[in-house]
Amino acid sequence: MAPATLSVLGCDGAHPGAGGAASGYLVRSAAATLWLDAGSGTFARLQEICYPGTIDAVVLSHEHPDHWIDIESFAAWLLFQTAGEPVPVLAPAGLREHSYFADHRALQWSEIEAGAEIDVHDLRLRFEETDHGPPTMAVRFDRLGGDEDDRALVYSADTGPDWSVESLGEGIGTFLCEASFTKEGEGALRHLSGRQAGIMAHAAGVGELVITHRFPTVGAEPLALEAAEAFGRPVYQAAPGLTFEW
Repeated sequence: MAPATLSVLGCDGAHPGAGGAASGYLVRSAAATLWLDAGSGTFARLQEICYPGTIDAVVLSHEHPDHWIDIESFAAWLLFQTAGEPVPVLAPAGLREHSYFADHRALQWSEIEAGAEIDVHDLRLRFEETDHGPPTMAVRFDRLGGDEDDRALVYSADTGPDWSVESLGEGIGTFLCEASFTKEGEGALRHLSGRQAGIMAHAAGVGELVITHRFPTVGAEPLALEAAEAFGRPVYQAAPGLTFEW
């Protein structure tokens, strides 16, 4: 089976840095194209690599604006297209009410809860709530109809250290995990340091670790170094334009 891909549209935590974009990713398989989080600046990047009309569903992890606000731009884009089926938007309780397009025909909102499993064409999505404050959902992606040894993609969304990716099971090939700051910032916010992300990934036995959601004021090199030391091998650092196979 051909590999599925994860493309980074944006990966800045809290707000975009100069020339950057907040959290947003494109997950593509043989039959499905999913927009995973829609932070500020990501819709512009999405249009550079994907025609928006091919999006099968949008998955939003939580209500903090740096993870969803560009759904508004997408909905505005849809208004200029010929009438068609509304695009499914999967989001935790409470997020829809923040959108100007909460009741517009262009979008079909559905609430997701911990433990939910949803199939989108050849991908199965499973959700678990993280340690972040507002309802926040990590998501696991598995390819349907694949080989027994196919490995999953997991996205941590935003989380503090009282959640573990182990709640989403074994067989994780690629773990896209937030690492917002270095170890000096641990305990100040419900986010992970690079060190904590590496410890979690190592304990879960994931195949590869991709760190993301770095605050723009935090240095990339020291964060990646402490994550790699805790993980036990090199890590990848998300950056707009990068694509990973999983």
